Amino acid sequence: MDQEGENRLARSVMLQGTSSNVGKSVLATALCRIFYQDGLAVVPFKSQNMALNSYVTKDGKEMGRAQVVQAEAAGLEPQVAMNPVLLKPTGQSSSQVILMGKAVGNLNARTYHLDYAPKALSTIQACLDQFHRDYDVIVIEGAGSPAEVNLKARDIANMRVAKMADAPVLLVADIDRGGALASVVGTLALLDPDEQERVQGIIINKFRGDITLLQPAIDFLEEYTKKPVLGVVPYFQGLHIQAEDSVALEKASTQVSQAEQLDIVVIRLPRISNFTDFDALTLEEGTHLRYVTEAEQFGTPDLVILPGTKNTIEDAFWLQQSGLVAKIKDHVEQGKMLWGICGGYQLLGQEIVDPYAVESTQQQAPGLGLFPMTTQMEAEKITYQVRATLCGQGPFLGPLQGLSVEGYEIHMGRSYFTEKEQPFGQLLQRGEKNVELLDGVVSEDGLIIGTYIHGIFDNDSLRHQLINFLRRKKGWGPLNFAHALSSKERQEEDYNRLAAIVRESLDMERLYSIVGIERHKKES
Repeated sequence: MDQEGENRLARSVMLQGTSSNVGKSVLATALCRIFYQDGLAVVPFKSQNMALNSYVTKDGKEMGRAQVVQAEAAGLEPQVAMNPVLLKPTGQSSSQVILMGKAVGNLNARTYHLDYAPKALSTIQACLDQFHRDYDVIVIEGAGSPAEVNLKARDIANMRVAKMADAPVLLVADIDRGGALASVVGTLALLDPDEQERVQGIIINKFRGDITLLQPAIDFLEEYTKKPVLGVVPYFQGLHIQAEDSVALEKASTQVSQAEQLDIVVIRLPRISNFTDFDALTLEEGTHLRYVTEAEQFGTPDLVILPGTKNTIEDAFWLQQSGLVAKIKDHVEQGKMLWGICGGYQLLGQEIVDPYAVESTQQQAPGLGLFPMTTQMEAEKITYQVRATLCGQGPFLGPLQGLSVEGYEIHMGRSYFTEKEQPFGQLLQRGEKNVELLDGVVSEDGLIIGTYIHGIFDNDSLRHQLINFLRRKKGWGPLNFAHALSSKERQEEDYNRLAAIVRESLDMERLYSIVGIERHKKES
């Protein structure tokens, strides 16, 4: 280690995968909570994230959701230095590039990798330097696989970052998808000798079955690679740890709900973003949430939600072609509830226009025509945490007038009405500023609602009232939420349960030795 590294306080450890979606994000979350439980000042870090599931910090900056989850597990307020580079795909081979929380433009993949990515290295190093000064340990998550030979020369997410942080690497393999041993051996074989040496342990993730039957494979892997297998983490269910990107939706249910369950449909737009907006609904008693892409899957839901999207115009065309527009309009005509969140809210209007090609080369697309509203895409992105009070009318919102809700805004478009309409809420605070602005729209019967506020269903009182409103419409009795855990309480419980599973699965003494820090317990 150089002289500068010797003067740093924090140690670090990096999780890299044999491929994408092997569980690096969840394991990093677990390690953050374990180190936090053990009394260490721990901070998560991922230099470059590609995801449409983003979050807005208190200072109005945008970062990947995975590092937000890890920050919460570490007992920290999220900050963009935890994820300095965020790529949000906008179309084929192009992404919006967000550096330190602010959008800097849309770049195609070639331009980004050849020209822009190397320039981001100084920013990444500055973030690491800050964390080395301020924390005891940095838990770093890689991206994809470190063995992508076509990308290694321009890597800013895997082994180059491990070297910048002087971090030992733990290689994670997903045994549930098959070929885990071959993927570990192949990944190590494609690394340079110094990179192979940096790999200090292997974690087998998502194992089902009898662990004793796996032992011969573990013995072989340790003998062949000369690397210790730190543990085998079981495939677990029943924990709710928010996912990084829409890969998680590939396993989402499309089946119709059972009796005594509310049937909630989210239209899975091709460029869906911030799908974690609906996680809180999936955890409630008597609700069943489905993601639908085809008219044949629609069924007869109690609630339909149009989610956010990174490209509203392109998804507006997809929606018209999918056959779902007729299903949605028939749903509304039957007096059932429809919500639109952010891009989904924009789709409720007459049209979406993009004269400056902010999101699309198409300049105009039709909406559902449910409100006299036009949305125009503009270059400046709105990113704020917000606080609002509800002011909508109707059988659901009327009794909730004045209820305080919180969430966040991330959108390029501004929506304009040609006729006076009832707003959903009144914004009282954007970031640190007090404001008096109206948000969203509510139909005359109160059953069609649009809002720019992400995270609206995380507000416990609103969510509980919505569920009971939908139950009453079906003639069912209300649920008693008096003793229900809040979203934050449930979240903390799941972080602790996750930490317990991973702590039990890994050789923690060896892990602490690899990281180079003394293991100690937090004082009670």
